[in-house]
Amino acid sequence: MNKKVAFYTLGCKLNYSETSSIGRLFTQAGFNTVEFSDTPDVFVINTCSVTENADKKCKKIVKEALKISPNAYVTIVGCYAQLKPKEIAEIPGVDMVLGAAEKFRIVEYLTDLTKNPKTLVYNQPVSEANEFVPSFSFGDRTRTFLKVQDGCDYSCTFCTIPLARGASRSDTIENAVAQAVEIAESGVKEIVLTGVNLGDFGIRNGNREDKFFDLVKALDEVDGIERIRISSIEPNLLSDEIIEFVSTSKRFVPHFHIPLQSGSDKILGLMRRRYRRDLYASRVAKIKEVMPHCCIGVDVIVGFPGETREDFVDTYNFLNELDVSYLHVFTYSERENTPAAEMTGTVPGSARADRSKMLHILSDKKRRAFYETQLGKADEVLFEGDIKDGFMHGFTRNYVKVKAKYDPVLVNEIKTVHLTTISSDGDVEITESAEVLVH
Repeated sequence: MNKKVAFYTLGCKLNYSETSSIGRLFTQAGFNTVEFSDTPDVFVINTCSVTENADKKCKKIVKEALKISPNAYVTIVGCYAQLKPKEIAEIPGVDMVLGAAEKFRIVEYLTDLTKNPKTLVYNQPVSEANEFVPSFSFGDRTRTFLKVQDGCDYSCTFCTIPLARGASRSDTIENAVAQAVEIAESGVKEIVLTGVNLGDFGIRNGNREDKFFDLVKALDEVDGIERIRISSIEPNLLSDEIIEFVSTSKRFVPHFHIPLQSGSDKILGLMRRRYRRDLYASRVAKIKEVMPHCCIGVDVIVGFPGETREDFVDTYNFLNELDVSYLHVFTYSERENTPAAEMTGTVPGSARADRSKMLHILSDKKRRAFYETQLGKADEVLFEGDIKDGFMHGFTRNYVKVKAKYDPVLVNEIKTVHLTTISSDGDVEITESAEVLVH
């Protein structure tokens, strides 16, 4: 009887794509992939280390795994595993820890599933993680996360990702296109391009060989994929040529997610970001000039060391006046081995929480205001297979979330609908008449 393996993924879209690729390695080795609760022989937990909370979650998941299957072999991979292997090795029940350079050879390390008293740790310096390993997520029929870039050469003072994932490196355009073709053939309608610093695509063996724009143009020619979404791109790497291309593209959708992190130039300097707020505002203005209906998401960090009340108000006012559609708000948390952790001007936890709450409220207002501009329009929606209270959901090309009465025929289908009203839960309701639901 084949051994059973279950996976749990914490963190970003990149981690989800990598978990899928690790899963395929297990399948090739004869394992059956099962649900977490289905008493697996092996648990693989893919970790994140962006916030302290992610570290605590890892410990909790190990504990739950061993309740379900006390004799299972527990392996931890991912960013937390690269940064703090010794800390993980001390978690009761963990059998093996694999760093960034080792995680894609996991099946080679699992020669024997005997639980030993001592945790095995295979963790080279992150400088050894210099090979690009392509991956894409699988299992969701509607969309796939396609990893085309890994690592980062930037040195933002708050970030551990370069320590956890190494230097910037990329897939080839040829291979990324081949994977997109494979995804299209599987029936998936939407690809989300992912990477650690996606706009920096094109570096191989330390040398720049391509630009992200070259990849965008090549993927736009892949038949069978209806939509391609750019997951996140730094404002200094989002060029006019990319914006203009997306505005007339066959497949790239009018939706950008652009990290800002702070609307205060002082704080951006302390963070060692590679732009100032004027550049950010100009990117938003350019997008809205050529795509007024474009959805723009923003990452922002509150409570960074040195952020005074005035600096926060500066950020709040900047975002309030900016024509963006929603915010992803992160509360700053100190990370070991980062320059920010040594900075003066620590912001009290209560102030961090208050600022986070204010920006979450602003985000809700922004999203609603954006949705209101879309009401009355006809748009194409890609429906997903989720059911909640008898309703299913889907997204327009420009990332408006809609709800409709559940209909199994609509799952993974793109339909033209009319956006009518905003429901009490904030989603957009649609006209479901047969005439409208015709592509």
